[in-house]
Amino acid sequence: MDSAELDKRHVWHPFTQMREWNAGEPLVIVEAEGAVLRDAQGFEYLDGNSSIWTNLHGHRRAEIDGAIREQLGRVAHTSFLGLTNDVAPQFAFELLRAITRSDTPEGWRVFFSDDGSTAVEAGLKMIHQARQQRGEKERRVFVSLGAGYHGDTVGAMSVGHSTVFHSAYRGLMFGSREVMSPACYRCPFNRAAPERGMDARLSRKCEWECVGAAAKALDDLGDAASAFVMEPRVQGAAGMTMHAHGYLSRIAALCRERGVWLMLDEVMTGFGRTGAMFACQHEGVMPDVLALGKGITGGYLPLAATVASAEIFAAFDGEHSEWRTFFHGHSYSGNQLGCAAALASLRLLGTVHPMAHVRSRGEFLRVLAQKFWEHPNVGDVRCEGMICAIEIVEDFVTRRRFPAENRTGFRVSEAARKHWLITRCVGDVLVLMPPYCVSEEQLAQAVDGLWRALCGVVPAK
Repeated sequence: MDSAELDKRHVWHPFTQMREWNAGEPLVIVEAEGAVLRDAQGFEYLDGNSSIWTNLHGHRRAEIDGAIREQLGRVAHTSFLGLTNDVAPQFAFELLRAITRSDTPEGWRVFFSDDGSTAVEAGLKMIHQARQQRGEKERRVFVSLGAGYHGDTVGAMSVGHSTVFHSAYRGLMFGSREVMSPACYRCPFNRAAPERGMDARLSRKCEWECVGAAAKALDDLGDAASAFVMEPRVQGAAGMTMHAHGYLSRIAALCRERGVWLMLDEVMTGFGRTGAMFACQHEGVMPDVLALGKGITGGYLPLAATVASAEIFAAFDGEHSEWRTFFHGHSYSGNQLGCAAALASLRLLGTVHPMAHVRSRGEFLRVLAQKFWEHPNVGDVRCEGMICAIEIVEDFVTRRRFPAENRTGFRVSEAARKHWLITRCVGDVLVLMPPYCVSEEQLAQAVDGLWRALCGVVPAK
């Protein structure tokens, strides 16, 4: 029995209606190299979404392959409970150097887990417990952005506000305060007529109503507000919603003024994806908690990290009898193979794929993507670093969406495979997010493939 048939009989896929899946013919990927994926029939596709936003440097990267092999020759995994190893501490140090941009990142601590959702979950629990142990028991409420998505564990869902992903689990979740997302394209205060083109801007002067809404929420909560949780610059699962530059620094200032901690979810935006090593660095913001995952190992192995400030870590300092221990953990915390891959990936970001390279590739992609403005059903083309999002709409003038049951974005993504491109939409937002190793020729191929797929599903009248 081949892999496709075994899959249909025995596997349950994430975010997938399995009846529909089992009625189709799954694409079986068996090999990859660089930015290219190869299926069981030998056909090649461009990895247009970096294997769901994880792969940074390309597949079969010699430096990461070698680091894993070298580590495997010594030990694959030992417990991080009551023991340490010679890889995780080194990676923690190098990671903190990159985050703080200091050679002596004293005070900050790295807590290891295995994916973005667990990194967020650990951060929420750290904050809650720290508040309790500091005697700030009234500070229990988390504030977070509308349409937010931070993962699928219960705590991460509780600070998310995604109807599609979370509505079935409302009875399990704790309450959090939702504030409007700074989603410029669909801002309820924007009354300007839509424009097309690279230099198109909404003519209405922004008065930062979104910041005002956040300030009001924090003031309404007063001493009940514990932390503000958000994805900086780009909200991925919300539809690659890209924030106005300056929003993050304004929110950080609001939090500082009110004694509210700032927790940033850089699971998707971290490790160069927006053109800075971490998206918060664009605006000179240092959060109190930083959640990392996805690209942390270059797309090789499951690993995540929750980075906590000295202030939060200090709340857990005490005698055993005080029970101030952080009672949270994972069997594979500090896994040597994952940390070896992460170290190799981090070093590649300083050599082969530094931020200047990422920004250059991102700018090339942004220019190529302006072609999508030629299509009458493209409402917005937005780019940030190596993230390109094309939002398609039924009506350009009113920004009216296609009916959800049409699954227009999904059909475009499926059609792209006929043009040797693998990508995955977010609703009716088409996404191009290739690895940093992608060539200019491959970027042109990706844009052309997605354009042809769009025109095949939604003919340009």
